[in-house]
Amino acid sequence: MRFIERDLKPKIIELNKEYSAILITGARQVGKSTLFKYVMEEIHADREVVTLDDLEARALAKKDPAMFLQIHEPPVMIDEVQYAPELFSYIKIEIDRGAAPGSFWLTGSQAFKLMELAQESLAGRVAILRLSPLSQHEAYGKSESDPFNVSLDSIKDRKKTHTPATMDGIYKRIWNGGMPGFISGKFTDRDVYYSSYIQTYIERDVSELIRGVDKFLFQDFIRSAASRVGEVMNLHAIASDVGINDDTAKRWLQVLEKSDIITLLRPYSNNALHRTIKAPKLYFFDTGLVAYLTKYSSPEILANGALAGHILENYVVTEIIKSYKNAAKDCLFWYYRDKDNKEVDMILESDGELHPIEIKRSVNPGTELAGAFKVLDKATVPRGTGAIICLREELSAIDNNTLIVPVWMI
Repeated sequence: MRFIERDLKPKIIELNKEYSAILITGARQVGKSTLFKYVMEEIHADREVVTLDDLEARALAKKDPAMFLQIHEPPVMIDEVQYAPELFSYIKIEIDRGAAPGSFWLTGSQAFKLMELAQESLAGRVAILRLSPLSQHEAYGKSESDPFNVSLDSIKDRKKTHTPATMDGIYKRIWNGGMPGFISGKFTDRDVYYSSYIQTYIERDVSELIRGVDKFLFQDFIRSAASRVGEVMNLHAIASDVGINDDTAKRWLQVLEKSDIITLLRPYSNNALHRTIKAPKLYFFDTGLVAYLTKYSSPEILANGALAGHILENYVVTEIIKSYKNAAKDCLFWYYRDKDNKEVDMILESDGELHPIEIKRSVNPGTELAGAFKVLDKATVPRGTGAIICLREELSAIDNNTLIVPVWMI
């Protein structure tokens, strides 16, 4: 088994000098506690590690958080802290008393709940970071890498930090996914790994968030959602697949989002664009989980299957989002579709410009694809450089305002 260098590690080391508390949220098994442990080795620091998966430790943290913090004195790392929200108020007291930078390292796998608790109790006192499954740069690249942006110089720099891949290689990356336990070689049977992952997620996280949930029905719900990645979300269709009502489907989808299993890409709109579709698009942070849930048994079958285009879009969108999360930076992400079926797969809004992105399962995308970007000229925010991200192996361009970018360079 190998440790895979995480892009977020330098940021944690930097923030540890300034903040008394650092909170890393993210889905189960994406490597939150492992990352903290390797940071500990990097800075030659020693601290106690306690997990609230331990029912005895959890019971004490909930019943008597003051005693818990006396027994587990800082510097301390508390894993799965969402199980004892009572701790946050007492951590705040310790910080207000002058707790040293780096006193409390916290992890948890219910991102929205944790961020809400942290913002209520520890506003201005905690650095909140979000960890996703491995990006392709973390799994296959080298050196440090900046967030993806649509500028020629920035993309050319990625040749030094990213590893080239053919179409077959990209679909192997998609099929393998980005879960550290599998990519690192700790677990070798992919089907057993993902089956166990789903069962653990439902037993621990979903059951915590939805009391009395039908676990088999919820698994069917995840599978139905996975079959619709890259599509404008049709909540009623997912509900009908599973045999639940729309309100239940909405609540369950919120649980997937709160658990960082999925992300929703919202539609771009402003006063000048009146005919836009209002529903978001659905993506999973780990494409290996999508391939497992939709029963694709090999990368080759996936590359030629009905889901091939949509799962490639899922991969590109979430890789771009991960590149920002891994640098602890913000960016506005959108997609565009109107009632005339004009569409832009993804829009990055940064530095006062809209950067349109088209994603194509093609080695030689047609130059006419850039024409779709013109729909954004009606927006009040100016259009900047755009990109067509595809399966071509080398960087190219249509013109000075539209790049053709290989998937391996995102």
